[in-house]
Amino acid sequence: MKEVTLQVSGMSCQHCVNSVEGSLKEIGAAGKVNLAANTVAVQFDESKLTLGAIKEAIEEQGYDVG
Repeated sequence: MKEVTLQVSGMSCQHCVNSVEGSLKEIGAAGKVNLAANTVAVQFDESKLTLGAIKEAIEEQGYDVG
C-alpha cells in the first residue's frame, strides 16, 4: 500500500469530507480528510490505481487537487 497526502481546495464542511472520502472508497482507495489543513491522506494499491485516477475522482466531486 502506498500513502500520499494531497492538497484539496474547496472543502468547507462535513458534506465535503463525505464526498471526498466516499469518492475514494468507490474507486478502491481509503482516504482521510483533514478539513482544517485542506488535505486528504490517501492509501491505495499502486497495482490497481494511479495517482491520476485518485485526483480525477476527487475533482469529479468539484474540488481542486494541488
